[in-house]
Amino acid sequence: MFELNSFQRDLLYCIAGLGGSYGLGIKRAVEDYGDTEINHGRLYPSLDTLVEKGYIAKSSIDDRTNNYELTPEGRALLADRHEWEAKQLSEGDNG
Repeated sequence: MFELNSFQRDLLYCIAGLGGSYGLGIKRAVEDYGDTEINHGRLYPSLDTLVEKGYIAKSSIDDRTNNYELTPEGRALLADRHEWEAKQLSEGDNG
């Protein structure tokens, strides 16, 4: 997860929450979460990076629209991150 930037991590979580979606649906979910506008020049290169790393799969819906879904590797990455975050939070409570 460390090789990803925070925007790419947010994309993974949004895709997981949507159960997979097309680019503009993901864009809206990230914008709703971050309360900021995301441009296409930031979104699609980040999605392509996640595809290249094997964390999401890209399939064609039609000539202009692609669907993005988490791969098993992407789901495992999020589960590992969730476990690490929970551990950090619980250790912080013990201090």
